Amino acid sequence: MTYALYILLFPLFAGSLVGIFGKPLRALPSQLLTTLGVAISFILSAILFYQFIFLNHAPINQVLYSWAVADQLHLNIGFMIDRLSVMMALVVTFVSLLVHIYSFGYMYDDPSKQRFFSYISLFTFMMLALIFANNFLLLFFGWEGVGLMSYLLIGFWFQKDSANAASMKAFLVNRIADFLFLVGIAGVFAYTHSLEFSQAFIAAPSLAQTSITLFGHPASVLTVLCLLIFCGAMGKSAQMPLHVWLPESMEGPTPISALIHAATMVTAGIYLVARLSPMYQLSPTALSVVMIIGATSALFMGILGLVQTDIKRVVAYSTLSQLGYMMAGAGASAYAASIFHLFTHACFKALLFLAAGSVIIALHHEQDMRKMGGLARKLPITYITFLCGALALIALPPTSGFYSKDSIIDAVQQLNAVGSSYTYWCLTLGVFITALYTFRCFFLVFHTPTRVDDPAHVHETSSTMWIPLIILAIPSLALGYLLFKPLIIDSPSWFGNSIVANHAALQTAAAMALDSLSHLPFWLMLAGVFTAWLCYVRFPKLPTWFATRLSLIYIVLVDKYGFDRLNDFVFVKGTRKLSQFFFAIVDVKVIDEGAVHGSGKLIAYLSQWARKLQSGYLYQYVLVMILGLLVLLFWQI
Repeated sequence: MTYALYILLFPLFAGSLVGIFGKPLRALPSQLLTTLGVAISFILSAILFYQFIFLNHAPINQVLYSWAVADQLHLNIGFMIDRLSVMMALVVTFVSLLVHIYSFGYMYDDPSKQRFFSYISLFTFMMLALIFANNFLLLFFGWEGVGLMSYLLIGFWFQKDSANAASMKAFLVNRIADFLFLVGIAGVFAYTHSLEFSQAFIAAPSLAQTSITLFGHPASVLTVLCLLIFCGAMGKSAQMPLHVWLPESMEGPTPISALIHAATMVTAGIYLVARLSPMYQLSPTALSVVMIIGATSALFMGILGLVQTDIKRVVAYSTLSQLGYMMAGAGASAYAASIFHLFTHACFKALLFLAAGSVIIALHHEQDMRKMGGLARKLPITYITFLCGALALIALPPTSGFYSKDSIIDAVQQLNAVGSSYTYWCLTLGVFITALYTFRCFFLVFHTPTRVDDPAHVHETSSTMWIPLIILAIPSLALGYLLFKPLIIDSPSWFGNSIVANHAALQTAAAMALDSLSHLPFWLMLAGVFTAWLCYVRFPKLPTWFATRLSLIYIVLVDKYGFDRLNDFVFVKGTRKLSQFFFAIVDVKVIDEGAVHGSGKLIAYLSQWARKLQSGYLYQYVLVMILGLLVLLFWQI
């Protein structure tokens, strides 16, 4: 428990000190202080990881203190430390530490370095608070905290209108999802009279048997609560149709893209479903919804990566696709495989983003792949590390991505539930799409003829940038092989999960890699790499030929299925027109002219009329009094 508390406090104190005293401290001490705070958290997380994963330490669920009590509502601050939380903590602190180190070089010329390092340190703290929470209160605090910090980091270069628009888009989309999430939390409290996870898990069987009527149809209370909570997960983990904010987050500095996409914000939704797995396991309907939405995101977001020209956006759409794999795995009750893929994905996705950032810095902030090419010899370290990340992303045996992704596909294949067949084929076809867009990016950047404006001045980046690449390349290649047995074979039922991948029967990682050679995903992966080579190296005019022949499909993909256009028409323009209506009719006509000015005119008119009664003649006053008396008598009679 003490370790977990220190893991949270070191990034909090370092980020707060730099945020408050950053200018007096100067740039380098600020960078060193925040990096040291995250480094200590990483070391403590590694110790907890070893204790819980390899020594099978018993889970800890403890309340630190009671923040407030109001009738039945007990607002406690407490931690839950188990396999799930220590794995997540290790991922977050490891990637955050490397991002801190990488940012020494990437942000070298930026005048706001102190503010940047303060933000990412506090971002790490918020994510860790979310991870270690043992109740919905602390979880929601961390949940909203990562949303706030992502808003600040995506819009870090606030001088750019595009960065401001992207940060606002992320904020608003997540507010929609978080509102439904908050309704789900309120529902949990209404039925369990507690915000503790343990109480919600105890009450879950009875909630599954309790029905309510929605839109004239009976529904399980547990299913409704799970779906409302899942809406929050959809927003944070950018699942369709709430995915539109994530590609726009590329407007922030590249280290932030790596941190958001690899280890923090977007993984929160996956973590949430896994943490609440005792509830989801009792709702087959909710699990099917989770699985189908995840599979749809995995395939269709990957397809969009095929038409992107910005190197960071290609990696961003691959994040959307891989998050779909994780969500589909959670929906298939393969929670261990889903978190395993989150673990491996954090390494190779951070590697790809940081390698992309190395390319961008070497080309003086150029991000268009059409203006790259021939960089393999100019950037040898970046080239090799990017290749390592690409091989892990396409799940080539025996890289880390292979073990986690294949475990998810295998779990879905043996599942017999609503939407399982659809999910299997989406995930399987996604293997081909992933290989195609990944190596399209790889070949365009490194192997096609150079299209760089000034190739003579292109050189490898500084050591503070390429050292994290090498460090990340190692787990991207070897982590899956090392952790497959303790995470999948030895512990298949972490979260009440009864689904065990068929490959688990093979008992060893080497046997699984050899066995995969006879499976469809492996050959689809090779076909994707070969197709990318054919289209972008051997016959570079093929993509243009396909785009011309399939112009309608190409336009739909470039338009990103029209989601942004739809949102702009319905929500942005619709809200503006609704606002104009309320301003012109309700505000101006009804309130201003009717209520405010109208009441003044009415009083003025009545005053003018009443003034005529004040004639000064006594007989008129007596006449009015007599008429009034007669009216009163008539009323009484």
